[in-house]
Amino acid sequence: MTCCLALSSCSGEFKGVYDLPLPGGADLGDHPYRVTVRFADVLDLVPQAAVKVDDVPVGRVETIRLGADGWTAETVLEVNGDVVLPANALARLRQSSLLGEKFVELAPATVSSTETPSKDRLADGAVITQDRTNRNPEFEEIFGALSLLLNGGGIGQLQTIDRELSKVMTGNEDQIRSFLSGVDQLATNLDAHRADITTALDGLNRLAATLANRREQVSGALTDLTPGLKTLTDQRAQLVTMLQSLDDLSGVAVDTINRSKADLVADLDALAPILRRLADAGQDLPQALEILPTFPFTDPVLDGIKGDYLNVYASITPAPGVELPPPGQGVPVLPLPASGGTR
Repeated sequence: MTCCLALSSCSGEFKGVYDLPLPGGADLGDHPYRVTVRFADVLDLVPQAAVKVDDVPVGRVETIRLGADGWTAETVLEVNGDVVLPANALARLRQSSLLGEKFVELAPATVSSTETPSKDRLADGAVITQDRTNRNPEFEEIFGALSLLLNGGGIGQLQTIDRELSKVMTGNEDQIRSFLSGVDQLATNLDAHRADITTALDGLNRLAATLANRREQVSGALTDLTPGLKTLTDQRAQLVTMLQSLDDLSGVAVDTINRSKADLVADLDALAPILRRLADAGQDLPQALEILPTFPFTDPVLDGIKGDYLNVYASITPAPGVELPPPGQGVPVLPLPASGGTR
C-alpha cells in the first residue's frame, strides 16, 4: 500500500526509465558544465551513460537528440566542473568491454592527433563538432567482416597456394638458393653504396629544383624548338637523301684512296728530300724572300754594308733548247749602286 502511494505521488514528474538516477555514477560536483557533442552515429548509446577522461568517470550523458541537419546525433554531456580540458578536445564513443555498455570518452587533441592543445578551456555550452568525434567498430561489424573473410575470402585458397609453392620449389633448390644469394649480394652492395645513392638522390633533387625554378626558360626553349623540329620533319626526305649521298661519296673516297695509295706514298717519299732541304735552310730562305722583292734595297737591308755598291752574283741555268754564248762572250754583270740606281 505504501509503495503504491509513493509511486502515485511521483507519477506526475516521472518521464521514463532513463530519468531514474543510477547508483555508482560519476560525481558531478556543485557546478557541472554542459558540452554538446555531435556524432555521426551514436549506435546504442543511452542517456545516463558514463562520460570518462582517462577511464575515470567525470560525468554522464544527459540527453540524446537528432541534429538540426537530420543526419547526425547531438549528445549533451554533463561534466564535473573541476575537470579541465582544452577547448579543442576530442570525443570518442567507446565500449567498456566486448559486450559492455557504451560510454563517451573525452580527451585532449594530443592523444589522438598531432594538433596542439588549445590554451582555452572547454567551457559550459561548448560544442564538439563531428570532425572531432569518432567511434570504435562494433562487435557485430567485426564478426560480420570475419565471416565474410572466412566464407568468401582467400582463407580457402591457402592450401592451393601452399601446394603450388611446393611444386615450384621442389627440384629448384639450387636455383632458389642462388637467387637468394644474389638478392643478398645486391642488398649488401646497395647498403655499401648508401651514401652514393643518397648523394645521387640529393643531386637529382637539386636538378629538379633548378628545372622547376627555370620552368619558364625551359618552356620557352621547347617552344622555340618547335619550328625547327617541324622544319626537320618537313625536310626528312631531303636529309635522308643527303645522308645517302654522303655514304656514296664516302665509298668513292675510300676506293680512290685505296687505288692511289701506292702513288700517294711514292709522291710523299719524293717530296721528303725537298722538305728536308727547306728545313736545313732554316732562316736563310725567309730572310732572302724578305730582301728580293724590296729592290731598291732599304736601309735595314744595307745595314752593316760598307761602300757605295752592292755586288749580286746570280747563277742562271738555261731552259732546255737554249744555248749559252761561249766563255768570255757573256753579258757582263755590272755592280748595282747601293742607292738603288741603275747602271
